[in-house]
Amino acid sequence: MKTSSVYDCHVLPLNKIHNPAGNITIIEGVKNIPFNIQRIYYLYDIPSGESRGGHAHKELQQLIVAASGSFEVMLDDGTNKKIVRLNRPNYGLLVVPGIWREIFEFSSGSICMVLASLKYDENDYLREYSEFKNYKYETSVKF
Repeated sequence: MKTSSVYDCHVLPLNKIHNPAGNITIIEGVKNIPFNIQRIYYLYDIPSGESRGGHAHKELQQLIVAASGSFEVMLDDGTNKKIVRLNRPNYGLLVVPGIWREIFEFSSGSICMVLASLKYDENDYLREYSEFKNYKYETSVKF
């Protein structure tokens, strides 16, 4: 795995099909996102002031979509940080492996949908920030 940076994470436009009866956005793994989709989950009913995430992944890639409402995603590569606001269901934030993420500032009724490249594996998680920083340092020393 190459050393990842917050600059490797970016917002992808997703195809929006307009229809008078309601719009539709279709996401197909490898076709319009750079990985096969192995798992989909979504966050909802998040109380005001709460945050989610607070971890990184060693191998997993994600596409984070504001299916409804809005929220902010803080990305951290151990050196640089950036915040991305998501508020349109036809855009998704690609998060590459080795990036710490925190999701916060959820609007009322928001839904955060996440498409993941791997099935759940607890061993892929870096749940403590100090563990994440050590992992990033060890990864950068190898290259």
